[in-house]
Amino acid sequence: MAETMSRDTQVHWRDRKHVLWFPWTFTKYYITNERLMIEQGFFKTVVDETLLYRIVDITMEQTLAGKIFGTGTLIITAKVDKTPEIHLENIAKPRKIRAMLSDLVEASRHQRNVVGKEFYSNSSSSAAQEDWDEEDEFPTDNDSE
Repeated sequence: MAETMSRDTQVHWRDRKHVLWFPWTFTKYYITNERLMIEQGFFKTVVDETLLYRIVDITMEQTLAGKIFGTGTLIITAKVDKTPEIHLENIAKPRKIRAMLSDLVEASRHQRNVVGKEFYSNSSSSAAQEDWDEEDEFPTDNDSE
């Protein structure tokens, strides 16, 4: 399933957005070892790229017709400014792709030593966390007195 795109880039999956369960559109999806890329357009082509380690959630939606024909939509939530919610619409084998993408996201985070707190904390909450003792499970309002 993996193809080599360039020297260091390996394409793990590629597909097109399906219409009536046939890949007849000008929207292409690619997952490489580091990136999720969406290429759209015929006369004007736009390529949108998201680094895998920035993905925080993957949801699969599948209608009854999608179940019959084996297509579905992946809704990906990423920690990015431009497009925090990415839709891979009407792709073939969505369950398999969701599992593969999840594994690649974890591998990318592990390779970059990225941990969850880098996504969910902001400057005020991280400063408050420094004041807690390691034995404290949950902060309370009385802790500041």
